[in-house]
Amino acid sequence: VCAARYLASMGKADENRLCISGGSAGGFTALAALVFSNVFKAGASLYGISDLSCLAKETHKFESRYLDQLIGPYPQEEKLYKERSPISHIDKFRSPLIIFQGDEDEVVPLNQAEIIFAALKDKGVPVAIEIFKGEQHGFRKAQNIQRAIDGQFAFYSKVFGFTTADKLPEITIYNLDKLH
Repeated sequence: VCAARYLASMGKADENRLCISGGSAGGFTALAALVFSNVFKAGASLYGISDLSCLAKETHKFESRYLDQLIGPYPQEEKLYKERSPISHIDKFRSPLIIFQGDEDEVVPLNQAEIIFAALKDKGVPVAIEIFKGEQHGFRKAQNIQRAIDGQFAFYSKVFGFTTADKLPEITIYNLDKLH
């Protein structure tokens, strides 16, 4: 957030087109930055965490105690988990978001993407979701990796109203009409 502000203040980035993107914990960071700051005008979450409590209860065994070190033991620190979860602050979410998620992800289960998508769609925030069949945590198939990259660019082109040189995949963006 501070780096993006600095670059904008130096004229090195357009403060009206700053975007944030991240996967897994980086997806959580992107979601949190969109909720807890007004710096970014759009974002992308790739298999990102939207509800820390839900993740603590549902992630696979290998990662099941990971959040204890970062946040505190669950459920003893459940209040802190909720305070830090982007889904708990949906009222603060204003910027368009595209979500990419594998349907076989056991680390950050599909419901993490589905709950933030549904909440933003219901709130009227421009939002899109791409669910990749057969993908787990982190995309492995070349066509899905390419689709996520091209999908982000297509999403940003629609959100910011610019024309791309190449033909990009069609992205369904809900509530896009509420942006302009």
